[in-house]
Amino acid sequence: MNKLLTYLYLILHLCSAYKVLVVFPYPGKSHGILGDAYVRLLLEAGYEVTYITHAGYKTPHPKLQQVDVSSNKFGLEKSLDFKKLIAKEINLLDMWTMHEVMHEIAQDAVMHENVQKFLMETTNEYDVVIGEWLYTELYSGFATVFKCPFIWSSSMEPHPMVMDLIDEIPNPAYNPDHLSPAVPPFSFMERATELLRIIDYKMIRWFSAAKEEETFKAAFGPALAKRGIPLPTFQEVKYNGSLMLGNSHISTGLPTRLPQNYISIVGYHINSKITPLPDNLQKIMDTAQHGVIYFSMGTMMKSKTLPDELKRDFLNMFSKLKQTVIWKFEENLPNLPKNVHIVQWAPQQSILEHPNCVLFVTHGGLLSTTESIYYGVPIIGIPLFADQFLNIQRYVTKGFAKKVDIGYDTPAKLKEAIDEILADPKYKKKAKELSIIYHHRTVTPGAELIHWVEHSTCGALG
Repeated sequence: MNKLLTYLYLILHLCSAYKVLVVFPYPGKSHGILGDAYVRLLLEAGYEVTYITHAGYKTPHPKLQQVDVSSNKFGLEKSLDFKKLIAKEINLLDMWTMHEVMHEIAQDAVMHENVQKFLMETTNEYDVVIGEWLYTELYSGFATVFKCPFIWSSSMEPHPMVMDLIDEIPNPAYNPDHLSPAVPPFSFMERATELLRIIDYKMIRWFSAAKEEETFKAAFGPALAKRGIPLPTFQEVKYNGSLMLGNSHISTGLPTRLPQNYISIVGYHINSKITPLPDNLQKIMDTAQHGVIYFSMGTMMKSKTLPDELKRDFLNMFSKLKQTVIWKFEENLPNLPKNVHIVQWAPQQSILEHPNCVLFVTHGGLLSTTESIYYGVPIIGIPLFADQFLNIQRYVTKGFAKKVDIGYDTPAKLKEAIDEILADPKYKKKAKELSIIYHHRTVTPGAELIHWVEHSTCGALG
């Protein structure tokens, strides 16, 4: 009997892991939303959470500790400019540039004085660390310091750079890279291009290895030494993840062979408790006789940087529509048509959830497109950078979206796409079908997330 009680105590002790470190220091709003969702779900499950973040909570939960890195200034907004993008002065699809920029951001985060102070406090203990992968594996070092399991969080659909950390690189003949504009089935040239992307990725790994090793030692070496833990190589640490929580699902992505330690949790950021619309927006949505078109280019690329000519052309085009247009824009615009409403901040999910929302014009970020599938709203994508091109191309293939390239002729092409989608019921029908597939899951993505975090903390994955 005593042995049985002892075993029960040990099991309960092992599975009562309530201290989680969440590492999401990237200064982008959309990535902050993903990090915040982890924190919200973990706190609701009763965990104690420490959150390394660039934009913390002003009124934190009593079980939440925050490590603030907001004093790091990355100057991203200077690069993310519509005029420069249209003029092709910047290339946001270059993997080498992306890797270099993200390494610098991660390096500044792990070397931040608040993070270093946090690491050097030997009383800090954690049962599991969850770190976002964003072109760097530096955050895996936290789990080495705290001698606990590490969980990768992948903010995109599965692609070679993340799958290489937990399994093997997917066959490029059938699987696109996240920066690819193509979806399978590939032509011969597209297969060759995907193979070259893999080679490019491996070269980046090789050339950056020494710099990453140096940053790893500088950031985590002192804390490890203070705890008397031998300093491992970064090569060993970054491949020591227990599992990966991926922002993907068959409804939003492509059918891909995945290992058992990759868990799909797309949509975990969506809170089932929808925030009510402000009175002014509620009235606009309710009284839109011909429906509402919601237009938002996300949070990273500011719409106010659009050339004045494009702003005028968009407004002129919108004025010719019978639908009401809600445009998320960071400043007020003069001479607005009667059917156009500018909002500097928009409760996006609340708008998409409203039955009068007939179309979503978006940049193609995975959060926005996931929400469109969640609520069954067709989209027109105007992709700008990173995985947005692949996202939109997938949805065009799935049959509920149209793609329009950014340029000075965008308003005219957007008008054609709007007319086609609203005139043909197949787009709305397909969006509703995918919404059913999304929701037809054994548990919610939030419950899936919590289950696998608990699975890791119980030591089942070693």
